[in-house]
Amino acid sequence: MYLTRFRINTARTGSRRLLSSPQPLHAAVMSAFPTLLPTASEQPPGVSGPRVLWRLDQNARAEVFLYVVSPERPDLTHLVEQAGWPSLAGDPSTPGWETRPYTPLLERLAKGGAWAFRLTANPVHYVRNKDGAPTKRTAHTTAVHQKGWLLKQQERAGFRILEKPDTSRLLPAGTTYQGHPHHGDRYELTVRDQRDLSFAKPREERGNKRTAVTLVTATFDGRLEVTDPELLRHTLTSGLGKAKAYGCGLLTLAPIAPAPAR
Repeated sequence: MYLTRFRINTARTGSRRLLSSPQPLHAAVMSAFPTLLPTASEQPPGVSGPRVLWRLDQNARAEVFLYVVSPERPDLTHLVEQAGWPSLAGDPSTPGWETRPYTPLLERLAKGGAWAFRLTANPVHYVRNKDGAPTKRTAHTTAVHQKGWLLKQQERAGFRILEKPDTSRLLPAGTTYQGHPHHGDRYELTVRDQRDLSFAKPREERGNKRTAVTLVTATFDGRLEVTDPELLRHTLTSGLGKAKAYGCGLLTLAPIAPAPAR
């Protein structure tokens, strides 16, 4: 497994096209692997192993990073030419992106270990409008419900989100939200960069029609504790939640910085 980071040159026309929709960026990411078809968006039926995952992190208007986790080492030459700094990529040691083996980090995971994390996901739930009607997948649109979605995923994903000490909470214990216990200030968890995305899939062969896709995405930052290293390795390499082809599901970890000395 490999972890790759590519900084996007937001001043270039090609970058603006890639950032306009997850569809062209997905195709560009898949084109980095010669053994995969650029149009391959989903795992084959019955396959749940490692896959290509990607995520955009926008730290500032002109600081946008593309992260990719993949079973194979990618070649992002086409992205450098389209959305990077081609004139600075002449040295083979600095091709315009960074790729590192991911296995050493995966092997470091141990039960009880604590990590900072980031995840962009498509938090959804299933609702039934009336008795007997089929369920419909619906996006969570508020931060409270999006946090609730992630809290429901944590056990089967191999981690638990750390709780804040009582002295660090802004809301008193037992605070409720619409009749339910309020978890918004209980955990080391924040939601940011919520987006409503709408775009069209490529034209289908039959009928030459285009299929519209709508997504709600949210980026989570927080701290977690490893409860099941093997399950967490699976989550890190196979993704969490829906819409993985469109930049969702990639969970990344970072060491927790020590508290500053007083």
